[in-house]
Amino acid sequence: MKKLMIAAVIGALSTTMLSVATDAVAQTATTTKPATKAVPKKPQPKRLIKRKPNPAKEAKVDPVPEGAEKWSCNEGLAFELKGDMKRDQIVTVHWANKNYNLPREATTTGADRFHDAATGMDLVVIPTKAMLFSDKDSSRLADECKTAAMIEGAPAPTQSNAINKTSN
Repeated sequence: MKKLMIAAVIGALSTTMLSVATDAVAQTATTTKPATKAVPKKPQPKRLIKRKPNPAKEAKVDPVPEGAEKWSCNEGLAFELKGDMKRDQIVTVHWANKNYNLPREATTTGADRFHDAATGMDLVVIPTKAMLFSDKDSSRLADECKTAAMIEGAPAPTQSNAINKTSN
């Protein structure tokens, strides 16, 4: 008996849905407009906020330290280094119009490494070249950097080279 009742209810619902669906189709068929080409909306232009120039911020350029030596690198890059790598515990590197004071880091490889964790600047000097790194984005900023003397064939002015000369 229950099965018969359920079948009757389903039949009634199906019939009702069928008549409603045909009415809806007939109604949309009479009220629809002829098809027109869809015109894509033009994207709204982004609003640009023009800021006034801040002379205090723009003028913040560190001068090249007096007595600094120029190190020329690949791709036309260069930095200036002030300090004696053979004996100084802190050297100053002038890179991208800023001065960075880099303290010496102890190494076991014989390379001279000057690294400042606060700024992320890292200078590594081996006898044939210097490399400048940034810890902030894990990138090599400059490679194959040499002084004028190194271009002529002299080794880098590192602690290990100074020790080698005095022990011979």
